[in-house]
Amino acid sequence: MGLLVDGVWKNRWYDTSESGGRFVREDAQFRHSIGGPDSEFPAESGRYHLYVSLACPWAHRTLMFRSLKDLQSHIDVSVVSPIMLENGWTFATDEGSSGDIVQGHRYMHQVYTTARRDYSGRVTVPVLWDKKTQSIVNNESAEIIRMLGTAFDDLTGNRLDLYPKALRQRIDAWNARIYPAINNGVYRAGFATAQDAYEEAYDEVFAELDRIDAHLADNRYLCGDTLTEADIRLFTTLIRFDAVYHGHFKCNRNRLEDFDHIPGYVREIYQLGDLAETVDFHHIKTHYYASHGTINPTGIVPGGPDIDYSRPHGRDVVGTASAA
Repeated sequence: MGLLVDGVWKNRWYDTSESGGRFVREDAQFRHSIGGPDSEFPAESGRYHLYVSLACPWAHRTLMFRSLKDLQSHIDVSVVSPIMLENGWTFATDEGSSGDIVQGHRYMHQVYTTARRDYSGRVTVPVLWDKKTQSIVNNESAEIIRMLGTAFDDLTGNRLDLYPKALRQRIDAWNARIYPAINNGVYRAGFATAQDAYEEAYDEVFAELDRIDAHLADNRYLCGDTLTEADIRLFTTLIRFDAVYHGHFKCNRNRLEDFDHIPGYVREIYQLGDLAETVDFHHIKTHYYASHGTINPTGIVPGGPDIDYSRPHGRDVVGTASAA
């Protein structure tokens, strides 16, 4: 784990000394968009490339959108190694990386300094890369999935709308709740270095999970009977919860499998189309348990849990009451 300072790599863990032991996530810095008549980055097949980790929930969002929107033949992908140590994300093929198939770099931080020589900040995935200008279009997953959701529709003919206009207010409201309490909440619990900071995050995680489980009793998805962006953003945290966050991040009040409605909800999304192919538990468990030496010094990766996400989900009979 580290960061770049004026283009120079530094092996440095998160410093929580000035935040009361609380983990504070750094904002993304590359925020360009694809599409539009005057865009510097027009939608073109084969021009863009995704750098992802199969372990990372933020990167996982982009792979799910790429699959749902039939973009596999238009946007290719490089996968980093699941092990992230003193050099950050690497392209070590002997550890499970695909290698950097576009630029041949050894380390993800070299992708950042290729785009901006004096870059300062964390080196994160996903990254949407432009092969033509040799630059980063965007490294904010929430914005990347919006682009993938609409910008390439004329190329693919896929009109699946995961952010429909009629539901945007509801989707935005769900995102605003889920991001701090669950998506980032598990990290706030896991990376906390003070007891009160951990307990605050822990309580918020499970309070929101309780509310979601109750909501799913009468709603097939978060916004009723329509799969939306909000479900994808939630799913990438939920699919990792029992395997990683329950133990490694100490979010252990109960497993997701112990809830009434969340397990079926997770299974339904997992079974949609080819989305199961975007889930890699080897990368997920190896990354968290083998990379976070401050949390798991031995680096031992647990064998379980053994959960069958291909079992029938039963969600097709759930009612569609008003989606709050």
